[in-house]
Amino acid sequence: MELPVIDLHPYLSANHSGDALLTPELQTICSEVSKTLRETGALLVKDPRCSAQDNDRFIDMMERYFEQPDEFKRLQERPNLHYQPDEFKRLQERPNLHYQVGVTPEGVEVPRSLVDEEMQKKLKSLPKECQPLTPTGPDPKWRYMWRIGSRPSTTKFQELNSEPVIPEGFPEWKETMDSWGSKMVSAIESVAEMAAIGFGLPNDAFTGLMKQGPHLLAPTGSDLKRHGKEGTVFAGYHYDLNFLTIHGRSRFPGLSIWLRNGKKVEVKVPVGCLLIQTGKQIEWLTAGECIAGMHEVVVNNRTLDAIKAASQENRSLWRVSSTLFSHIASDAVLKPLGHFAQSPLAESYPPICAGEFVEKELSVINLKGNKGGLQ
Repeated sequence: MELPVIDLHPYLSANHSGDALLTPELQTICSEVSKTLRETGALLVKDPRCSAQDNDRFIDMMERYFEQPDEFKRLQERPNLHYQPDEFKRLQERPNLHYQVGVTPEGVEVPRSLVDEEMQKKLKSLPKECQPLTPTGPDPKWRYMWRIGSRPSTTKFQELNSEPVIPEGFPEWKETMDSWGSKMVSAIESVAEMAAIGFGLPNDAFTGLMKQGPHLLAPTGSDLKRHGKEGTVFAGYHYDLNFLTIHGRSRFPGLSIWLRNGKKVEVKVPVGCLLIQTGKQIEWLTAGECIAGMHEVVVNNRTLDAIKAASQENRSLWRVSSTLFSHIASDAVLKPLGHFAQSPLAESYPPICAGEFVEKELSVINLKGNKGGLQ
């Protein structure tokens, strides 16, 4: 199955001030957005504000961050001290902040399928050809968390709205991260407006709750030199706890998603397009009309082909994902919106502060021994 590609240009260029002024063509596009999110939990979009060159620039920088020899990086950071391998990157760790800023080392994020018994029962009920690969432990990938956008001056959830961490030796870091992250948040805001219209809600039903949310640009780095064997699970079967997740195109395939009907689909993102996936917060706001999309990242045949090509061209063998997690504002209340409040399933989604919801989701995994995995 090929996911449809939604071109955002007609919506962006339309001079509208409310739902009533949408042309029938735009209304149809908005309905297609909501229908696709509801049925598949994923959507491909083309946004003229987010170019392939922007994505490449970002991935180039993250490859350099992840692949630098540890010895070189340690000398840059503290020339008079002796470090163990990987300790340079660990200087950007903030475990006390649930790893919501700075770096998350490999071996920290635990896929929920390893600790959630209800999820384990669900995946075992899937047809064998649709079952995910079973990870043997925490994910062997690094992640860097960088906040995007403004944060509230006062909040009950300060640790989810903390200051960013900037690594040494990357003068372009802040501008590159802020630029690409802001463009992807803009794309999500447009999709959120279109989805709201398609669901029969006011166009700002979602975006109004996103203002000053703890949006996180969260690229992953997976070392294919060390972990490039077919079947290696970089991100075990899981859902995202946030509102909507957006990815630029990775240079190494491997992402699969599960449709609402349980079918497993490998995602192919065309050049110049972005992938959007539904998270748990939009499930809450729609009383389960949209469900949080399950997905995994695994080394497969297409990944191996990409590794071979990159090796021949002397390119980086770090698999970088340009992932951004958009969130509902921490102090806003998650509850079914509009007509979704009348859904028979609404009682399964009681009102809760978004920040409290995030902390509860994190604590489920923390109690199982993880120190901050966000899956």
